[in-house]
Amino acid sequence: MSDDPALMHGHAIAAAVRDRRTSATAAVTAALARIARVDGTVNAFTDVVAERALARAGSIDAAIARGEPQGPLAGVPFAVKNLIDVAGLPTRAGSKINRARPPAARDGATLRRMEAAGAILVGALNMGEYAYDFTGENVHDGATRNPHDLGHMSGGSSGGSGGAVGAGLVPIALGSDTNGSIRVPSAFCGCFGLKPTYGRLTRAGSFPFVGSLDHLGPMARSVTDLALAYDAMQGPDPEDAATTARAPEPATPGLDDGIADLRIAVAGGYFATGGDPEAFAAVAAIAGALKVTRRVEIPEAARARAAAYLITAAEGAALHLDRLRTRADDFDPAVRDRLIAGAMIPAPWVGGAQRFRRWYRAAVAELFADVDVILAPSTPCRAPTSGQTHFVLDGVTLPVRANIGVFTQPISFIGLPVVAVPVRVDDGLPLGVQVIAAPWREGSALRVARHLEREGIVSAPAADL
Repeated sequence: MSDDPALMHGHAIAAAVRDRRTSATAAVTAALARIARVDGTVNAFTDVVAERALARAGSIDAAIARGEPQGPLAGVPFAVKNLIDVAGLPTRAGSKINRARPPAARDGATLRRMEAAGAILVGALNMGEYAYDFTGENVHDGATRNPHDLGHMSGGSSGGSGGAVGAGLVPIALGSDTNGSIRVPSAFCGCFGLKPTYGRLTRAGSFPFVGSLDHLGPMARSVTDLALAYDAMQGPDPEDAATTARAPEPATPGLDDGIADLRIAVAGGYFATGGDPEAFAAVAAIAGALKVTRRVEIPEAARARAAAYLITAAEGAALHLDRLRTRADDFDPAVRDRLIAGAMIPAPWVGGAQRFRRWYRAAVAELFADVDVILAPSTPCRAPTSGQTHFVLDGVTLPVRANIGVFTQPISFIGLPVVAVPVRVDDGLPLGVQVIAAPWREGSALRVARHLEREGIVSAPAADL
């Protein structure tokens, strides 16, 4: 770990703040200084709320001085994808159109829950327009650059979240994942990410993309920070009808319980073809470290990806029809064209995709009767170069934007929980492996990730910037 206090893990900051070995003000000041020094290169932030952050830090320090107990994230700087409401800022959702909206009247629910646990918001983060993106390249705010090689993509659509964590600007960031938008930038930027079970975390106070597929979740440089943030955000919320009524099931208490009781397998078939050898080598490296030899096949994964595409395009288009009619020229042309195409999908196709989703969910549930965790690649390759439009996978030339999520879409299609772990199989850019669990079993996936981290098999150091 660097001597720079901005590069401490969140749980270490919180412990030092609670024990008065440092202060929340010092932690926030260090983060703001690093953002000022580094973000001009990475372009992760669209808004920095320094005055708010320092005021919040001061109130935490005063409470500690009075002897008042503080939460598990006391004094920890964090940032949010700019589709989550921040009081006083217009919720951009990566768009030109939204920045003309009135400022948000209050913070989004996940932001409020993070601050209730003691975390301190320092800003809002760049993202792909309306979350319809896998590259991290925004035509309005500029591309977020990969902190491990500035000539490469950060991934999207939570590219600012991945870039901010990977660059050591904040120890924790919140992102969203519809088809892979937490897992892709986690892989490209070399950090941990959690896409929880669909409905586990509230989405109230965030700008939607596809209501039946949208998830919010954390990204971090340590599994402990990931679990602490996840636990802080759990709980029912009547403001989001999709949020579960289940009581919170904290993952942090069992994080170091090990993996001896978990049945782990590697996804074969669809998840073992159509990518670069390095992507599969990353999975093999993790499987080898875990001594996993069993392989399973997720049925009809290719069809699940196709159905996810149809539903995404159709639901996304329905959300934006009025904007397409009145302000078409203010969209990113690539996003606009995909939304227009989505508006023209015949309704019977979407109905068929939804019927297939019900079958697919049941089929995968049967698979989880025999396994607890499944390993699969996060992406088919390392981060492409900035501006790259095509790549070659398995000898086939394909569009980058449409195919980065080839391995993530069949998983989020039925809302399974996934922890993305960063892997380096040589000295090149990081790759990612999905640790997939059954619904509501985030704790199992986090335990696997923590075991890998504790054994020194995976880590997420901040880029040397």
